[in-house]
Amino acid sequence: MSNEKVNLFVYGSLRDRRIFQSVSGLQFTRKAFKINGKTLFAEPALLPHYRRVSPDNVYFYAIAAASSRIEGFVVYDVPAWAMAEIDRYEGKRYERETVRVNTAKGPIEAQAYLVTQESMKKRFGDRFHVNLIHELWLRKRIEKFIKRHIRPGERTADAESERRADRELLATTERDLVMSHYQSDAVSDYYLEHELDRPRPTIKYLYDDLQAKPFIKNYLALVVKQVLFNQLDEEIQSRYRFELERMRTSERYFKRSVSLLAALRMINANSPAIDLIIDKCLQTMPYDKHDLVDYVKYAVRAARSIFVPRVAEAHLNRIRSSRQPGLVPLGIEIELSNLGPAAVEPQRSIQKKFDPMYDGFKYFYDFRLDVLSWKLGGYIDDHTGSTDQARRSGFLELAPGRLNIAGELSRPATADPWLLNQLIHEIVNFYPVRPHSLHLSLQLRKNQLGNQKILPLGFVKCLLVLGGGPELKGTGRLWVSRMGYDEITQYGYGEELVFARTSKRRWYLGEDDIANKTPAQATTYVQQYKFIRLEERANYEPLILCLKGLQLAYNPADYLTVEQLKSSKKLRQQYEELKGWAAEPTEISPQTISKFLKTVQNGLMNERHRGPAHSLHYIDWALSAIDIQLRMFNKQLKKTQNYGVKSKNI
Repeated sequence: MSNEKVNLFVYGSLRDRRIFQSVSGLQFTRKAFKINGKTLFAEPALLPHYRRVSPDNVYFYAIAAASSRIEGFVVYDVPAWAMAEIDRYEGKRYERETVRVNTAKGPIEAQAYLVTQESMKKRFGDRFHVNLIHELWLRKRIEKFIKRHIRPGERTADAESERRADRELLATTERDLVMSHYQSDAVSDYYLEHELDRPRPTIKYLYDDLQAKPFIKNYLALVVKQVLFNQLDEEIQSRYRFELERMRTSERYFKRSVSLLAALRMINANSPAIDLIIDKCLQTMPYDKHDLVDYVKYAVRAARSIFVPRVAEAHLNRIRSSRQPGLVPLGIEIELSNLGPAAVEPQRSIQKKFDPMYDGFKYFYDFRLDVLSWKLGGYIDDHTGSTDQARRSGFLELAPGRLNIAGELSRPATADPWLLNQLIHEIVNFYPVRPHSLHLSLQLRKNQLGNQKILPLGFVKCLLVLGGGPELKGTGRLWVSRMGYDEITQYGYGEELVFARTSKRRWYLGEDDIANKTPAQATTYVQQYKFIRLEERANYEPLILCLKGLQLAYNPADYLTVEQLKSSKKLRQQYEELKGWAAEPTEISPQTISKFLKTVQNGLMNERHRGPAHSLHYIDWALSAIDIQLRMFNKQLKKTQNYGVKSKNI
């Protein structure tokens, strides 16, 4: 046998030291001083242009994917006899090939066990495109549990509708079980039974509640609409998994963003039929004779009649052809309220405002709308920071990709500005609630942390024009409504402007097989811009690109915190000037606009390493749209000022 030694790149089960030793008879270590005849040296490495998948829930496979990479280890100087043992272990599914992997010392040649798309499809069908096969396996077990406990053995359509309805009402439990998979290799049957075996939720206790009675029908209408949407999303997920996986550029992004958008479009484009379904449900099912599960069942059955595969495919094709994926992960938080700024205390009491539709979403949790809207990250925000589920009034907040209410565990919705803008519009159109505000989150790169700079005052004014809700006052003069209504001002230990804030996010719950610790990239930081007015017909795509370019080129810091204002007289003066300008705006100078656009352009042109991530045509369109919006503001300002002068003369 040859004495030749090779480097081996491992990315699956062989990353476990115990498995590697049991297969090859050798150990490996990352500490050079521990190397001996039976222990080899290993270090972290990346295999570019490949993706790791696990369609059989046992082995991992590396398959070619141009925009992906696989993290693993390169084990140095593996002898030929050990490689022969590993060849037998890996079997006929793989081909051992020479690849170039990237290490801290630079690229090196190594052997790796790879597969082809053809061999995977022949063996597994389209399942190999789903990296989280554990999730599918776990959901099958959940489905078996539901079949055993809900009308067991009955195969009628009504029984199946009831099972699907109960599954809707267990949605967040199922989500949490799926998430718990990332903390361990398996979920025991005992644990599964314990978590799923819960009393069916009821709303009958509300029927005699005099305060709740006026709102019950409105909440039930929202329940039916939410379940219709959920069912369409599930159908799209199950039918078009292969297409959806191909449109997802990274495992780190929320995997439902595209299917959610397609489902929202199907619902919103068919709103007359949806309204008829809801009206018929409420007319034929008086709430005092039915419970929550009955309305969920009705929506489950109705969803079958409105799902048309041809329409779903058309929406997916449109999304695929319109995408503009970039590299910066993006997220949103959408606040809706029929009361506007008076949705939360103390403004609610001061202004004596009342929401005749939902009473400020006071009964959101009673109707299990937190469970039913989990895919869109729905919860009630009363701006106290509390995440409990007690009755409270506030904003209905939606954040696709948020995996728990606290928001500490979340995934970016997408890296595509076009897709994010479409999600914003469709979510606003879906809910029969007035739009209020929008928070945009952009993930920071490691080299940006600790190097952030305070935005120049001129840049802040430009951003407020683009997204701060400039509108006409009763006097006919323009003002910036988000500042004018005191919506982004916070008073605690002192006054501060909640314009932009840096916060920490986690998207991963598991541990690394070898290092026994959370991967470095699992914890990320985002810059969240909170100054944006949410409007039904506004196009946020240029603003998203603007903030991305600004973040990449200028790296803005928080703006403005109490500490910043206390430590800088210049910032205090700028803040007072900004408040005066927001109330009585003056024109933004051409020099400021030019400098602002140049900064945004520099960022967008260097999103990819020393190059743009988007096409030049797309970047030019965004810059032009930003430029037009700023100059139109100046033009409108002149017009209102001239109108004011004429009015005085009269």
